[in-house]
This record gives sequence, C-alpha cells and structure tokens, in this order.
Amino acid sequence: MSDAQIAQVRRFNRIAGERIGALQGDFLGLRRPIGEARLLWEVGLDGGDVRDLRARLGLDSGYASRLLRALEDDGLVTVEVGAGDARVRRVALTARGRREWRELESRSDDLASSVLAPLNDRQRGQLVDAMVTVERLLTASMIATEVVSSRSADARYCINEYFLELNARFDTGFDPARSMPADSLDVFLVARLRGKPVGCGGLKLRVRGPAYLKRMWVSAELRGVGLGRRLLHELEDLARANGARVVQLETNRSLVEAIALYRSGGYREVEPFNDEPYAHHWFEKRLPK
Repeated sequence: MSDAQIAQVRRFNRIAGERIGALQGDFLGLRRPIGEARLLWEVGLDGGDVRDLRARLGLDSGYASRLLRALEDDGLVTVEVGAGDARVRRVALTARGRREWRELESRSDDLASSVLAPLNDRQRGQLVDAMVTVERLLTASMIATEVVSSRSADARYCINEYFLELNARFDTGFDPARSMPADSLDVFLVARLRGKPVGCGGLKLRVRGPAYLKRMWVSAELRGVGLGRRLLHELEDLARANGARVVQLETNRSLVEAIALYRSGGYREVEPFNDEPYAHHWFEKRLPK
C-alpha cells in the first residue's frame, strides 16, 4: 500500500465521522455519545448476548461494560444472567429503552435523508453506489484469519457448512465417509468476521512432496468480497512456509466458482493424481520461490 492510499483513507474517515456527527457528545441529539447509541441500537427490540454484541461491534470487554453500565444507569437496558448458562449475560431493552431505540431509528433515517437531500439524482446514485462498494470492501478488511486445529469448534462448523453445500450441489449428493476426513489435515485456516467463522481451507503436507489443498469454503453471504482468493493465497503461503514447492487440489465440476478461482490463480489442469470419488478436475500450481 502507498502513502497516498493511507492518506486518502484517513481523509475519508475524517469526513465520514464529521458528516454523521461522530464527534458530538449528543449523537443525533439524544444526549448520549455515539458509542452508547450504537450499542443501544445493536441490542435492538429482541435483545442480545453480551458476548455476541461485543463481537459484532468489535468492543473489548472493559469498554463494552462501561457502555452497558451507562445504559443501565439511564434505565434503558437490563443485563441478566442467561437462563441456560450462568456464563452468558443477556441484555434487553426496558420500556424506556424501546422508546429511545425507536427514536434513534427515526433520527438515523432523518440523518441519511439529510445526506442525500442536497444532491441531485445523479449524485445520489453515485454516492449510494460508492457506499455499496465501500461497505463491501470494508467488510472484507474486517475479516481475520487464524490457523487452528482441524478439530476445533470453528473448524467443525465450517466443515459441516461446507459438506451441507456439497450435498446440495453435487449431482450425486455428498457422503463425507467417502472422502478425506477433514480432521486429518495438517494445517487448517479459519476466517472470521465479527468473531463468526465465515471461511476455511486446509492443507495435507507431504515430506518433500506437493502440498494437498482441501476443504476450501466461503460462506455464501461473504462471496464476492475476495475472501476465496485471500484464503487461497494464504494457504499457498502456509504451504511454502512448510517447505512445499507445489500445491495440488481437485474439485467437482459443479463448483464452477472454485474452478474459475483456481484457473485465475495460476493453477493448471493436470492428469488425475488420486482417486477422489467426487473429483472431475485436478489442478496443480508451482509456487514461486
């Protein structure tokens, strides 16, 4: 990234913060700062678990506790121990909190209208289209990846979601018992957004041989933000770090998006190198030194 790109991001952050009133102590005229207002809105009419709220908003436990205490002191929320698990704390809006939530919702609509009102139709379209792009790219930038055990809860969640999709998309369905067990992979990479697993991929390493890439999956709601390509590149880096000079993989003909990704990523189709029952295409890529 360049210095000019960093400077532009900082300029955008400043003007966006100014336009939405982030610097004001009474966000939207509700006599509370933006952090409290944002948390109140996120709790919503259905309430939520403190842990989930923290993950969705990217808050550390200390700051989240201070915000919740302020909302409690104002009589807007209650925080109670979860019925099924004493470790879980549940947040709910009071009657007063629900009234303020609805007022916050109304004033947020008014703020959005005030952003668009001074612009003509063409400018409004340009701004909204640009916001769609910015939202998509900012979401991509919030995704974090981590190498975990293939037996971890997040890994099992991703693999289960992946197998469900394969079963729905393959002409013959998908039986995991006929394919390589996911927990036999030596390296397993998980991608998370706001703490929730949204993608994965694994490697089977071979001594002085090609690395075998398997079980790469991206949640349907995150497709189109470049996560698949990012996972592929990071898995290649992990293969190289473990001494591999070649990555091999195979895929089913119904996974047309994956086939396009591999081909655009420099993989070339080769003769079958295993007897994977669900494979129609076998690919290989030599990694740069």
